[in-house]
Amino acid sequence: MIESEPANTFRGLPLTPEQDSEIRHYIHVRERNGLPWDTPELDAMLADMLDPPETDDEDRRTIAGSMDKERSAAGRDDEAGRDDTRARPGA
Repeated sequence: MIESEPANTFRGLPLTPEQDSEIRHYIHVRERNGLPWDTPELDAMLADMLDPPETDDEDRRTIAGSMDKERSAAGRDDEAGRDDTRARPGA
């Protein structure tokens, strides 16, 4: 595995391997769709990665709680879909 160092990441920036992968994926998708990739959106992504907004403990709890609720709702939706399939003959 290649170490993530500024010398081998996007534009030599100090990105984590996950961040570098996310940037390269963004570029790949844009190129595949025939769109320019060097956009203000990419600049904003890089800015957030290099200087993430600070969150306090309350924000972290709120974000974590929201993610837990979304996971729970997605799980209920999956279960409901399976129940519907079992209830219909031939489905």
